Amino acid sequence: MAEKVSLTELQLIIRDSLYLALPDIYWVIAEISELTENNAGHCYLELIEKHQDEKNVRARVKAIIWSNRYRFLKAFFENITGESLREGLKILVKAKVEYHELYGLSLIISDIDPAFTVGEMAMKRQLIIKKLEQDGVFSMNKELTFPAVPQRIAVISSKSAAGYSDFVNHLKGNSFGYVFYTSLIETSLQGTETELSVITALDKIALNSHLFDLVVIIRGGGSQSDLSWFDSYNIAYHVTQFPLPVITGIGHDKDVSVTDMVANRSLKTPTAVADFLIDTVADAENHIIEMSSLITGASRIIIEKNKNRIEASSIKLFPLARIMMSGIKDKLSSEIIEIISIGKELIIRAGLIPANLESRLSSAMKSLTSGKDLVLKRNRERLIADTINCLNSKKVMLKSLENSSQHLNPENILRRGFSITSINGKILKNFKEIKNDDMIDTQLYRGTLKSKVVKIKGR
Repeated sequence: MAEKVSLTELQLIIRDSLYLALPDIYWVIAEISELTENNAGHCYLELIEKHQDEKNVRARVKAIIWSNRYRFLKAFFENITGESLREGLKILVKAKVEYHELYGLSLIISDIDPAFTVGEMAMKRQLIIKKLEQDGVFSMNKELTFPAVPQRIAVISSKSAAGYSDFVNHLKGNSFGYVFYTSLIETSLQGTETELSVITALDKIALNSHLFDLVVIIRGGGSQSDLSWFDSYNIAYHVTQFPLPVITGIGHDKDVSVTDMVANRSLKTPTAVADFLIDTVADAENHIIEMSSLITGASRIIIEKNKNRIEASSIKLFPLARIMMSGIKDKLSSEIIEIISIGKELIIRAGLIPANLESRLSSAMKSLTSGKDLVLKRNRERLIADTINCLNSKKVMLKSLENSSQHLNPENILRRGFSITSINGKILKNFKEIKNDDMIDTQLYRGTLKSKVVKIKGR
């Protein structure tokens, strides 16, 4: 039968055996699973090692950094890495194995190598960047068209964060008087909740993306360790897939996170984001003003050019009108002379007929009865009426020709509602002389129209 020992004696045997087997100090690579500081200033940790899948734990041990070393190591580590000792951080520690009969096995840490952690963080960042590039999504959000006038803004931030209030106040107090519409999606932006909180906020905005122009992620000041939570593949991937441009203003001057790298725009602080949005709207306003000036100047040139063209056409039209009127007058004069000549001939003929009849009647009166006088009178009246009717007919014809000449006057034609259409100073007579998008001039009685040909219909 084995020798009987007390529990304390067994614990001491285990301790002595461990000290004999492990007398040295070892450099140990591990990940911080838990970290607490007590009132005395001691730091208690739980160190773990994970499988390559980074999910299942393959080893676990407790560790202690006594207060007299912890004050120095903490300041030294933070100064070199820019990070605080925290859960999830991979470290290289110098430790000695200790076994206590009450508290069991633990590691007493006497030193930490910050260079190892810096390398691990850099390697992790590079692996995330490489994976995003291999997935072909790294620059997707940068390729989105940035809105010319970004005014409807979804904000991912904490309501109590100073950076959020600075951002909103800066937008509202802009010197231009621009109006911005912000909608806050309350989000935790530090600690282990960062990843899930940011992704949830992005998903909420994506469901109503039509209501916004862009998304800003702002956090304000904080420790370097807070920035490391944005070196997350999942956050970065969601940003690359987001349908709206994403701007980050996480609040670090020295370094940028992977989330900053994949965002459409990355600025240092929330107020810098606000300044960028204000400047973008100001640039858009200046561009509109410049375009307005250019359009005004071009319009004046076009008006002046067409005014000169109208004047030139008017100068050309007046001689042409005079020539046309001169021709019409000559034609009318010839017709009037001809009518007068015909009228005179008819009058002469009309005057000879009564004389002949009178002679014939005088010779016949001797043999005719008194009843023949009545016939002669009727014939005489008929001849006079025929002559008058003939003259009146010619007068009407003459008046009609005179009216026709007046109607042919271009000014009277325009006065009656007609118009003269021309292209490049040439009067149009056939639809085949123009084509779509030609600019044509239409002369009215009062004023001129300039038109663009949209559709041509011939017959």
